[in-house]
Amino acid sequence: MSESMEQAHETMHHGEHGDPWARGVAVLVSCLAAALALTEIGAKSSQNAYLTDHIAVSNDWAFYQAKNLRQIVRGTEIAVLESLPNATDAAIQARVKEAREYQARMRDDPKSGEGMKQLAEQAKQKEHTRDHAFHRYHGFEYTTGALEIAIVLASVSVVTRMRPLTIAAGLIGAAASVAGLAVALDWV
Repeated sequence: MSESMEQAHETMHHGEHGDPWARGVAVLVSCLAAALALTEIGAKSSQNAYLTDHIAVSNDWAFYQAKNLRQIVRGTEIAVLESLPNATDAAIQARVKEAREYQARMRDDPKSGEGMKQLAEQAKQKEHTRDHAFHRYHGFEYTTGALEIAIVLASVSVVTRMRPLTIAAGLIGAAASVAGLAVALDWV
């Protein structure tokens, strides 16, 4: 961004010396630079949202895996208890029953919301939110690139005195600004 801003400043400086067309290009570059700054703010915000959501998803799936391991350990405990010669003993049957209830709670615990079923649902919802933030980030990045290209074209048009480059810069900048607005408003 710093190179684009320097080019914008140079273009504006050249436009101060009287040429109305150069002043118009300087205004164009200023508008493009403002759009670029807003787009980069949106990109950073989307990137931060993505990272935050990604961490939350990772935490949910890690918790899910921990619950799954506990359930497996209890399943192994049940298998061992049931293979004992005195497996019909009331104390052993009570431990088997407790282990089965624990396993069931690990799989589905609507009361606490921390069963594997609930954790998987939460993680999938957060994955959707995370992926949306990632999509927005890329949309802002494409917009940023197009605005930077428009600023370069506008700056070059002043140096080369090629007005078609100014028109191209304006069109690219306008299209990029509309695309950035569409990303910001979740239209795409």
